Amino acid sequence: MADTFDYIVVGAGSAGCILANRLSAGGKHTVCLLEAGPRDRSIYIHLPSGFVKNLGNPRIDWMYEADPGANTNGRRIPVPRGKTLGGSSSINGMIYNRGQRLDYDLWAQLGNHGWGYADVLPYFKRCERWVGQGDDVFRGREGPMTVEALLYTHPLADAFIAGAAELGIPRNPDYNGARQEGINYVQRTARGGRRVSTARAFLRPARSRRNLTVVTGAFATKVLFEGKKAVGVAYSQGGRGGTPKHVRANREVILSSGAVNSPQLLQLSGVGPTDLLNDLGIETVHHLPGVGENLRDHIAPRVVARVKGIQTLNEISRGPRLGWEILKYVFGAKSIVDLNPSMVYGFWHSDPAAKSNDLQFIFTPASFDPTRHGVLAEAPGCTLAAWQHRPESSGFVRSRSDDPFQKPAIQPNYLAHEADRRAVVAAMRLGRSLIHTRAMAPFIDREEQPGDDVQTDDELLDMARQTGTSTFHLMGTCRMSPITDPVAVVDDQLRVHGVHALRVVDASIMPRMMSANLAAGTMMIAEKASDLILGKPAPEPIIVPIEE
Repeated sequence: MADTFDYIVVGAGSAGCILANRLSAGGKHTVCLLEAGPRDRSIYIHLPSGFVKNLGNPRIDWMYEADPGANTNGRRIPVPRGKTLGGSSSINGMIYNRGQRLDYDLWAQLGNHGWGYADVLPYFKRCERWVGQGDDVFRGREGPMTVEALLYTHPLADAFIAGAAELGIPRNPDYNGARQEGINYVQRTARGGRRVSTARAFLRPARSRRNLTVVTGAFATKVLFEGKKAVGVAYSQGGRGGTPKHVRANREVILSSGAVNSPQLLQLSGVGPTDLLNDLGIETVHHLPGVGENLRDHIAPRVVARVKGIQTLNEISRGPRLGWEILKYVFGAKSIVDLNPSMVYGFWHSDPAAKSNDLQFIFTPASFDPTRHGVLAEAPGCTLAAWQHRPESSGFVRSRSDDPFQKPAIQPNYLAHEADRRAVVAAMRLGRSLIHTRAMAPFIDREEQPGDDVQTDDELLDMARQTGTSTFHLMGTCRMSPITDPVAVVDDQLRVHGVHALRVVDASIMPRMMSANLAAGTMMIAEKASDLILGKPAPEPIIVPIEE
């Protein structure tokens, strides 16, 4: 006899930890949370600067790569995904960025009732505990997820912000408030010098509940069906070669495994395009051609400059100076140990005619060794990355075989659309302009990338193809849309079309890319999904006039 629960949640990531908390609250329902990775015990998970140690660690990173594409010069581009309690919220750069109201209003206009900005704003507020100045119409003060403004400042970052003002980019005190456009130090999910993942904010307070069971090292291999009703999940305790087990669900199975693993698990379970399933030798439970399609990601080229006349993080992070920084951190003083990868965030236009900002850029007073992942360069430097908010290029995630332990094909088709190629060139030109302002001039020795010999649009585009990297914002592969959409996977209640008792709750349901990093939006989705699953009424929409 298998263990039986009311709800089974597959994936203890940015969404799954929230669902585990909300569905088990009150003690009425039993919940099982399955996570393929280990517990979040690594010290590097909890240190903000531990980001560089988390990525590429196969114990807590799925180590996925995007397949070579025509517009990335045949490169395999890493697309890390978290594999531990907290999922990607335990290994990411901790940036909290909701996006623009336009993003969510577009979701609603595509036929997804209840997903407009006025509808989702209450869920953003319910999730967060914002520590900082801001308008409480937009910001939450009492939620589990602490969000704070970065307190560590650097003279080079200050000069960068001042230089942006020369280009007409205003300082914005709260880019998660009434308006995104502008520039400021980042907002991040941290508290007291430590990362706040969804495991820390939501799962840890719920772990003592008798009606919540958390199983780590549980690699889900298949959703179990009786007819077209999901009734449980098969998993391997310990991964490949582990002990086969399964759990049953009285009410629902909920996939919260992310934009790669959720569609792959659906395909392995017989829900997906029949042609693909037949090729893999998988019996079709339900033909749903959109499963795994609509994959999108942000690709970001970088502008890198050699710095003079000021210390950057490159020098501070070495030798005795690093020891001093560690000591400062231990005693609660401002230290680079408490830094996430990006210090400054900005949002601007690729074209003066654009009505809303369509580019995002980040800046940090550090540069990296191009030959070693996550390792700072020896010489002082600074780095800017810029990307297009809403790429038109889309790709897919597809199982390569019926073996659940074989990594799927991941093809974002970066820069396949002409609009994306124009935008990435505009992003690089904006980045170059921001590095070469009057305020930055005293500190810039020379531009190292793209370099003075790269000037034309074609040359800049070629540089983007050679060096552009993922921003780790994979989404869209279980698209939320009415069934009339040929690539629809879930409806606006997040129920998988054509089957019963099965939902998807993670970034894969996003119908279009947001003008943001995806962590905040994914947490909002989980908050809203918990009400949908439990049949609770939605909070009153918060209708805010649009600023002219």
